[in-house]
Amino acid sequence: MSSVIIYGIPNCDSVKKAMQWCGQYQIPFEFYNYKKTPVTEELLLNWCEQVDWKILFNTKGTTWKKIAHEYEGNDVTKKQAIKIMLENNSIIKRPVVAFKQQLLVGFDETLFEKTFSKK
Repeated sequence: MSSVIIYGIPNCDSVKKAMQWCGQYQIPFEFYNYKKTPVTEELLLNWCEQVDWKILFNTKGTTWKKIAHEYEGNDVTKKQAIKIMLENNSIIKRPVVAFKQQLLVGFDETLFEKTFSKK
């Protein structure tokens, strides 16, 4: 089992970039396709302990735009956001990359270089 796990969906450009970057630098990884195996509440809660839930909750994507009208005028709470992410995995910002005790959210080449150069 690899110490790097990339969570996401295979057709996401950011996920593809992260996987290509790892391949280019020969960093073995395991890919967790959460369209086939949905993210669990336990995993999501763990992620929310490592990074702010607002980083994980993607309000810029099409999934949020489709359901935002249901929450119009109300601030989404952490509890609501977790429920929404469990029901709509596509709303989770991608990729989520777990490495040792770190969690990277989104693809940022500079951050990947800093993180993985400490391997």
